[in-house]
Amino acid sequence: MKVVVAMDSFKGSLSSAEAGNAVREGVLQACPTAEIEIASLADGGEGTAETLVCSMGGFWETCEVHDPLGRPVEARYGVIGDRKLAIIESAQAIGLVLLAENERNPMKASSAGLGEMIAHAIEKGYREFLIGIGGSATNDGGVGMLRALGYQFLNENGEPIGSGAGALRYLSEIRTEGRNPALSECHFSVACDVKNPIGGTYGCSRIFAPQKGADPKDIPLMDAFLVRYAVMSGRLLQNNFAMKEGSGAAGGLGFAFVSYLNADLCKGAELVMKLTKLEEKIKSADILITGEGSFDHQSSMGKGPFEAANWQKRTEKKSSFWRAPFPIRNLLRVLMPCFLSFPDLVLLKKRWKRKPRVKI
Repeated sequence: MKVVVAMDSFKGSLSSAEAGNAVREGVLQACPTAEIEIASLADGGEGTAETLVCSMGGFWETCEVHDPLGRPVEARYGVIGDRKLAIIESAQAIGLVLLAENERNPMKASSAGLGEMIAHAIEKGYREFLIGIGGSATNDGGVGMLRALGYQFLNENGEPIGSGAGALRYLSEIRTEGRNPALSECHFSVACDVKNPIGGTYGCSRIFAPQKGADPKDIPLMDAFLVRYAVMSGRLLQNNFAMKEGSGAAGGLGFAFVSYLNADLCKGAELVMKLTKLEEKIKSADILITGEGSFDHQSSMGKGPFEAANWQKRTEKKSSFWRAPFPIRNLLRVLMPCFLSFPDLVLLKKRWKRKPRVKI
């Protein structure tokens, strides 16, 4: 019997690899003859770079960049050497976790640090990028990032505007001639599991800015600034991505990537599965074991274990068995429509009350 173990990280407790090894030990106790292959799993969020670097024999690059408020901070990104692929998590430079609660203000926070990380990777010779944009503190439409890559955003006097979403009120002109010429050789795949546009009722300002410390009175202002910026960008670049699904991800970073850098917005879990060839491994297995640290309504919204199980279902192999600490009601609500039959679930619920064979 061949078993593929693909565990996502248990945030704050176990890495993807540690969780996978724990499951492997438990399976071998129950079935010593089982052939077990451990595969890494992530969804493009926190820990994705570490997961891929560890599983694909990569290494780390470090650089000094600026945090959302312009202070120096050391960031690192992963590199898969044989593919010259740089794996960047934006939260390393512009993450909300870098700011104290009383410092959080998207009107002032800049995405420049992410652009500086990309510029550093370009200088090192990397041209393929996987960017995870979750957890940002910014809502500036990616303008800070683009400025770090050579684009100019000017006021009516031809002077550079300031940082943060608030500075967009002064935007009068966008110039592209100073962009880093190496960008034309680069390809960006952006892990994006958000479908919101950049502006409007479901735009990034109204939906996500409150989580980043925005003052309620600033939210309609930021929305208006970003819509205007998107219109100006569309006229300049002869494209229109303002309403594209995911353009509002990470405070409009999704918009900047697709409009200015011709990026692909992709489900993070699918990107990782392709890189690690997990789909091929699942296809050759008899059983898939997958899970994560918490299982709730968000798990069905592009999370790694759910995507792996969905793909396993299409192969028409045996049912997957998940091991994660989550209420059985969440299993019934989320997984039943996905890949388990009702008798499977009844049996699993009964077994859940017993001592599990696989301990984590």
